[in-house]
Amino acid sequence: MGDRPGYVLMDMHQKGEGMVRKAFLNQVAYCQHAGAETTARVVEAILSVLESDTSNALLERIRQWQGAPSADALPLRITGGIHSLHLSGEAPELMPIYRGIPADDQAILTELMIAHEAQLMPWLDGPPQTNEAGRSSNFIAAMLWLAAEGLPAKFECLEIGSSAGINLMLDRYGYSLGGVNVGLPVPVMRFDPEWKGPPPPSQAIEIVSTRGCDIAPVDLTDAREALRLKAYIWPEHTVRFDRMEAAIRAAKDRAPDLVKMNAADFVEQELQQPQDEGVTRLLMHSIVWQYVPEDQQQRITAAMEAGGAKATAEKPLAWVKVEADRTVHRHMLKVRYWPGGEEETQLAWSHPHGAEIEWIAG
Repeated sequence: MGDRPGYVLMDMHQKGEGMVRKAFLNQVAYCQHAGAETTARVVEAILSVLESDTSNALLERIRQWQGAPSADALPLRITGGIHSLHLSGEAPELMPIYRGIPADDQAILTELMIAHEAQLMPWLDGPPQTNEAGRSSNFIAAMLWLAAEGLPAKFECLEIGSSAGINLMLDRYGYSLGGVNVGLPVPVMRFDPEWKGPPPPSQAIEIVSTRGCDIAPVDLTDAREALRLKAYIWPEHTVRFDRMEAAIRAAKDRAPDLVKMNAADFVEQELQQPQDEGVTRLLMHSIVWQYVPEDQQQRITAAMEAGGAKATAEKPLAWVKVEADRTVHRHMLKVRYWPGGEEETQLAWSHPHGAEIEWIAG
């Protein structure tokens, strides 16, 4: 496809002519920036097929996407489906691409998207499930900061877009965050992200409960559902597959508290529940907000601000998010809390999978 353009700033919710192409080109640039060259290669190959004369129901559905292709993460929907065919061994012709061997990518993807049309079509029906345990490091760092701000160091954690609930098991993990150690001495998983900047505050914290929601929750104990989740993992990031296996074992030991519900209903419901004194109620989410419909975003924000207005020093409310700033191809760890910290504060820049954290909060 020649020289690859960089990321083009645009309205994520824009629809219409030319937006599918822009979404795919932006996804290529985004993957490259995140060190995911193989995924970028697959996305680019899919686009080359879309821009050819080849046609079937699958390709036409993508070409004539009715929603906003960027907000809907259309490129990653179909890329996940293709990766699943590789992981399951059903498409050996993909081997050169996933092993980094030169090949005629367009020809391979053309044949595959015709031969596996029926299998790939359902992958377009919903957004990617990007559940990554490494993002828990951000949530823990934010809790350390909140405790240093004077909030109770006991946390009741609520998560939206929980997918399989891997981050709901964050109390079973161990962390080394800029030299600050948190968590179990013998954890299910241990995280030691590359840390830049000063360390977070060293505080004793306790997670008293975790509960989450997803519109299509994944059962990690179901092999087929687990394979689907693995398909959304970028193949370059091999450590993430090891983490997924560890999360599967943990879920089989004790399933996370996860309900099927949309994000706005969940937040409104949970904020109505009684809150113990001396416990900070914390809403958290990572790489989710872009998939939440705008009306639900407004409801969640309104519910949090209304809950914040009633919060007290003994029963505070906090909101921690790890979401993309696509103007700079990076993710931000941001926090709001009530009472006292109503304005949003950025604590760090974070790699989307938690591999690196640049702490800027001091």
